[in-house]
Amino acid sequence: MDVFSRYAPFIQDYIYRSGWQMLRGVQNAAGEAIFGTEDNVLLTASTASGKTEAAFFPILTLLGEEPPQSVGVLYVAPLKALINDQFGRLSELCEEAGVAVTKWHGDASQSQKRKLLQKPSGILQITPESLESLLINKHMEIPSLFGDLRFIVVDEIHSLLRGDRGMQTFCLIERLCALAGCDPRRVGLSATIGDPEAAGRFLASGSGRRTVIPRCEGGKEVWRLSMEHFFNTAPQADEGKSVAADVPAAEAPTDTAPKAADPGIGYIFEHTRGKKCLVFTNSREECESVCQSLRQYCEANREPDRFFIHHGNLSASYRESAEEEMKDDDSLLSVCATATLELGIDIGRLERAFQIDAPFTVSGFLQRMGRTGRRGGPSEMWFVMREEHPEPRALLPDLIPWYLAQGAALVQLYVEERFVEPPRTERLPYSLLYHQTMSTLASCGEMTPGELASRVLTLSCFRRVSQDDYRLLLRRLLELGHIERTENGGLIVGLAGERIVNDHKFYAVFRENVEYAVHAGSEELGTIVKPPPVGDKLAIAGRVWAVEEVDHKKREVYCTAVKGNVPAYFGDCAGDVHTRILERMYGVLAEEKIYPYLMPHAVCRLREARDSFQRSGMAERPLICLGGKMWALFPWLGSYAFLALERFLKLRCAKRLGLKGLNASRPYFLQFTMDAGEAEFYAITAEEAAKEFEALELVYPKENPVFEKYDEFVPEELVRKGFALGVLDTEGMKRRVLGWPRPL
Repeated sequence: MDVFSRYAPFIQDYIYRSGWQMLRGVQNAAGEAIFGTEDNVLLTASTASGKTEAAFFPILTLLGEEPPQSVGVLYVAPLKALINDQFGRLSELCEEAGVAVTKWHGDASQSQKRKLLQKPSGILQITPESLESLLINKHMEIPSLFGDLRFIVVDEIHSLLRGDRGMQTFCLIERLCALAGCDPRRVGLSATIGDPEAAGRFLASGSGRRTVIPRCEGGKEVWRLSMEHFFNTAPQADEGKSVAADVPAAEAPTDTAPKAADPGIGYIFEHTRGKKCLVFTNSREECESVCQSLRQYCEANREPDRFFIHHGNLSASYRESAEEEMKDDDSLLSVCATATLELGIDIGRLERAFQIDAPFTVSGFLQRMGRTGRRGGPSEMWFVMREEHPEPRALLPDLIPWYLAQGAALVQLYVEERFVEPPRTERLPYSLLYHQTMSTLASCGEMTPGELASRVLTLSCFRRVSQDDYRLLLRRLLELGHIERTENGGLIVGLAGERIVNDHKFYAVFRENVEYAVHAGSEELGTIVKPPPVGDKLAIAGRVWAVEEVDHKKREVYCTAVKGNVPAYFGDCAGDVHTRILERMYGVLAEEKIYPYLMPHAVCRLREARDSFQRSGMAERPLICLGGKMWALFPWLGSYAFLALERFLKLRCAKRLGLKGLNASRPYFLQFTMDAGEAEFYAITAEEAAKEFEALELVYPKENPVFEKYDEFVPEELVRKGFALGVLDTEGMKRRVLGWPRPL
């Protein structure tokens, strides 16, 4: 097919104006799939390959040929920042054709939303949470808004493949289509899909269509990658040691940095100077800490502040200021960020990204790397791994630089195998079942139990939930007053349920902490979880503030700016590390290869770790004696199999082994004392793993393992079942135990 000739004239004009010489591979492939079939389409191509245009050029052409009588395209994205970015790009593309583009999220204009409700048309951009709100609060408007919906575009679909939020998104899509009586095709976009076929099935769930996955050549990827290691205090790992001639010379911080400062942060400070960079961290707390430190460097060096900050707890004005600064190609400012700037956002001519410590996933690494190299240059990322010096008499586990090994493992897995984490679809999402039950009742009003079950249990993500399980849930909700029976025998939202559903935080299925809004004068800075008492200090927006007043009733904090450095706290953040990453970490420590991206400190630190790995016997067996009855176990298992192993040892093996004081550093190692010897440990654990036992037996007696946001409202037996069968990777754990003590 000559895809360009098939495009609408205004699309062709846009391409000419943009100076394109030819269509890219993904655009030809997408055009053939969207024009040539009636199927769903999954577009997987590298970052900055033009996937958005590849999808929208043929979609807008088809809409122009037969204009819809409602919103024609629903564009779902996981982040407000991504919607804000794509809004500008799509508006420019659609302006000439007179196609309206409306963004709909918490920070979007109310007047634009009202305009769309009065005259539904064009493209609607929305987050999953705002779509939930729309279905509840504008239930009667759904048929007129979406009655002639032709396409649903799900951007960065990989970010929705491993948790409740992705399942929520597709529940909402199925509910919307049933309510509006429409049958749109779905188009998924992502640069980082590990198992395209599984992702294609996920995209198609409940649609009645198959998914086409076009193959397209994306060209050769070129990376500039470096990974350096820093101890937080001198000396560094290579001090007084010779480094091989083929190892690149370190670009050390200059002497202008404060002498007592953190050398890793000093390294970032020097190598962001005169450049536009992103500095990624793995938590909002660390993001605040790093930004504070970098701004203190500016002050100590009498330089203007050149660092912005961006994370989910900041106010919209702070986030959008950082986004706009990044889009300015002439800007030489940098932004400290979390995953909020990881996905899909075109932030201009970004010169390099820094990553402090290792991300949890290969997908996250690729997304963060992909923020750079969007103007023709190669992608560039500098890893900065930091740790404290081990104590003089430190035990073996503290001698291993876990983040350095994890960072190298992430890179090597992708380079060698193109591995990216697959979808997590075989779960029992009872928390989401509660949420969608309450949402359905809140939007539709009174329903019989049978009608409610037929609306909710038929959603594809609940295919593993039995009717008996659902009856249990409904009985529990009646007891709690979250739902009530009417005189006619129907079900409605109860008084206690209304308090849950009417809270704006109900729209999100991810766990949130109770947050306090932070104000400085008339300016809103963002939100925090645990406000300190009056007179203490708090950290937000990359600065330190003195607390003047705390209003616990309104959940508001009032403060003024001061100098200093204090830690921030926004709530816990757990990582989801795949078993393949831990297995490759074993390989990183077991092999002798020096990776070309390792800098001198990192080379020496890895050599030290490899030496400890070999001398200790970790290469041959997972169980190492630390002295006397103290042992360390290195299972090389991902987060959920590691969690299963921890419980397996405590519940099924501890008595026979005489095992006590088990402490876990997830997902790297476990430490404990035991009376048994090494051979006995392997024999007993293998014997217990070979026995037939239910995953439910790995839940502690009387434990109610609340794991997801709404588990507290779910019957305890369902919470236990969902945790055992949907969270713990018992089979993965059993395979590993039965394979001991052979090396991987």
